[in-house]
Amino acid sequence: MYKQFTKKIRVNLLLSSLILLPLNVAYSAIVDLDQQIVIKAKRQASDLKNKIASYLDDVVITQGSLSIHADVVQVISQANSDNKIYIARGKPAVFRQLLDDGQPIHLKANEIKYEPATHTITISGNASVSQEGSLVSGNQIIYNTLTEQLTAESNTDDTVTTILQPQNKLKNNPQENN
Repeated sequence: MYKQFTKKIRVNLLLSSLILLPLNVAYSAIVDLDQQIVIKAKRQASDLKNKIASYLDDVVITQGSLSIHADVVQVISQANSDNKIYIARGKPAVFRQLLDDGQPIHLKANEIKYEPATHTITISGNASVSQEGSLVSGNQIIYNTLTEQLTAESNTDDTVTTILQPQNKLKNNPQENN
């Protein structure tokens, strides 16, 4: 799409998950999908014809251990299906989920696009993913909760940054793990 403006840097969690993010989201994501969705906001508007619900001001969505906090969330229902796409915007919008081992994962960005049917989370604009004290940041990060693969991209004049914490620091300072 913006190939000439975007320098792509791919981070494959299959290789780095042992060091960076030992994500057990696949199981947690599946269990969370079986839970009810609760959406709280100060205002709501709906476009019933186009199947778009908009939630405005201090929006909080919870489903099991999953939570999304944002200024605005649009829920788009897919035609002829029960599938939905959640687009959250904020300064920043925040996605949190507890993993199977009880560790939280935090995703922050100006925009979060969550597609439960495809197990995909796309975060863009000042995007970052953190878990167990480690961090990946860039302009856009795409994470598949089922395959546990992550792709991070930067703008032309920027880089993707990865910060890995040594295992001994994580064991000695568990309160710093977010």
